[in-house]
Amino acid sequence: MDSERVMDKPNSLVLIGTGANNTLSIIKRFKQLLKFLGPAFIVSVAYIDPGNFATNISGGAIFNYNLVWVILWSNLMAIFLQVMSAKLGIATGKNLTQMCKEVFSKRMNWFFYFVAAIAAMATTMAEFLGGVLGFYLLFGIPLLHSVILTAIVTFAIIYLQKYGQRVVEIVITVLVAVICGAYAIELFLAKPDWPQVALHTLIPSLPDGHAVLIAAGMLGATVMPHVIYLHSELVQCRNEGLTLEEKRKHLYMEKLDVVIAMNIAFIVNAAMVVVSASVFFSRGLIVDSIEVAHRSLEPLMGALSSGAFGVALLASGFSSSAVGAMAGETVMDGFVDFKMPINLRRIITMLPGVLVIVAGVNPMKALVLSQVSLSFALPAAIIPLLIITSRKKLMGEFVNKTWVKSIGWLITFIIIVLNSVLLYLTFTGNV
Repeated sequence: MDSERVMDKPNSLVLIGTGANNTLSIIKRFKQLLKFLGPAFIVSVAYIDPGNFATNISGGAIFNYNLVWVILWSNLMAIFLQVMSAKLGIATGKNLTQMCKEVFSKRMNWFFYFVAAIAAMATTMAEFLGGVLGFYLLFGIPLLHSVILTAIVTFAIIYLQKYGQRVVEIVITVLVAVICGAYAIELFLAKPDWPQVALHTLIPSLPDGHAVLIAAGMLGATVMPHVIYLHSELVQCRNEGLTLEEKRKHLYMEKLDVVIAMNIAFIVNAAMVVVSASVFFSRGLIVDSIEVAHRSLEPLMGALSSGAFGVALLASGFSSSAVGAMAGETVMDGFVDFKMPINLRRIITMLPGVLVIVAGVNPMKALVLSQVSLSFALPAAIIPLLIITSRKKLMGEFVNKTWVKSIGWLITFIIIVLNSVLLYLTFTGNV
């Protein structure tokens, strides 16, 4: 018996040693992943911006849990396009705007430049309004003063690029964590019907024609053109002097970054719909604006709920307006040989949001117009991305495979059709 116990000890030591090695290996891999996490988190902010707040709240208040599946499929499309953008940046060592300059004619690049610049300004306007409304709703600060505060905070976040992209990534990630925390509180207080949530996440349904409009708006607010340009630029800080094998590893890690960040964005977007359905639809309340949603939450679920909503909106406005301004810089620095000072680029990108408030334009109307602008701009980002990533001469072994091309063009077709529906309904007065 004693000899058997002695014989068992080496085996036990081997098992303990193996377990320790596995733990060290997991820790090492996690640290390695942390080095690459960041670009997709910056990009993910565009998927939880104030435009998403408006469309998701409307979707939940009007159609209960029926449109949660739209969030899921929009997220899958966003993951695909963001991986494609990152792949282009890693394979070529250039961003999408710079590659467009090489591949397409000067006239076509001026067209891309104009469309992308308008899109960057339109989306920054909507996101800027989120920060302004956040200050107004949370602290009662007058809109004009809120404009100045939001501009200062946005400029400060972008200015942090001076200390390296990693610093901006950390700040943006913290703001995303604030949004997640706020909506975790909302979900806890709302007490949704989880079996119904699961059912409508997996099974598509469109109760009526108006649901098509809301679904198109939810997609338009989720799949956004400016971050397709931006992601191909953000990967460059980790892409210098890499061998082919290192680029393969970089792309693999960036895919993980995209999957983690985009799925966090999916959970937040789904939570917006679910909370709105649980709180507003269940009580027969029609909520058609962010301000009404904020006002309605306090008497229904208490000050904690309305406070959490205001904090989430403020964090969303800060982070997404900064990301919009960064995307504007990328757009204005590529396509054509038209350079301007970096601070002037930032001011131009943020200016429309300031003008909307100063002019006294209804923020919700401005938000709708910005989504229409993005609908026009989306094909001008996706189609060049697919064309360039499908050329072996440009992409080398990272070129799109046949099945990737097929999925890419299918997604493009779906997005263009849904956004065309949104545009048609907007201009025929049905919005």
